[in-house]
Amino acid sequence: MRRAAGLRRIEFIRRFTKYAAGSVLVKWGNTWVLCTASVSDKVPPFVKGTGRGWVTAEYAMLPGSTKDRKDRDIKKLRQDARSTEIQRLIGRSLRAAIDMEKLGERQITVDCDVLQADGGTRCASITGGMVALEDAVCALLKDGSIAENPIRHRIAAVSVGICGGKPTLDLDYAHDSTADVDFNVVMTDDGRFVELQGTAEHEPFGGEALDSLLALARAGLKKVFGLQRKALKAG
Repeated sequence: MRRAAGLRRIEFIRRFTKYAAGSVLVKWGNTWVLCTASVSDKVPPFVKGTGRGWVTAEYAMLPGSTKDRKDRDIKKLRQDARSTEIQRLIGRSLRAAIDMEKLGERQITVDCDVLQADGGTRCASITGGMVALEDAVCALLKDGSIAENPIRHRIAAVSVGICGGKPTLDLDYAHDSTADVDFNVVMTDDGRFVELQGTAEHEPFGGEALDSLLALARAGLKKVFGLQRKALKAG
């Protein structure tokens, strides 16, 4: 049985697809997400003519990713609210990694497709998306499209919560669905927060509980960043 302060097994399989500038299959326990980063010269209207770039994200859970088949959004002719919220979080998080002026007037889109879900899909998407984004940037540097590396720092995310009265790291579905408090923590590799999402599912929680959860997230993310570095050094 995994300890409350332990991470699930995390694996990054880079260059998982052929055509994307950056791609990685992140296996985070039984949550598997395919993250691909594609580069385009087309930028949003609010960026056009500024010489600055943009990073955005899209997120989807594929039909066979859960026990009961999930319908594709195209069948409903609209994206569900949860997916919209998550992809906005992924985009905000990854933009924090990039100097848009050094990126130049181009857009990188990071697509995060959940192949299998067992809790923590947004955290796996952000963390795997960062690896795909960095590989895409390396491709731009290699072919001379950009002169300087626009990556300011790496980004990763992890979930924490209070389960059965105990602070718990990296919630799988069984923990997430019964947690008294549920938090998602997005950080830079130099220890600063990008975003905090926290909810008391039942009773409100105090500052002491919050401090313990953030300390647990910091410790977990230190290990996650180490795994990111190891994967990216693999060449």
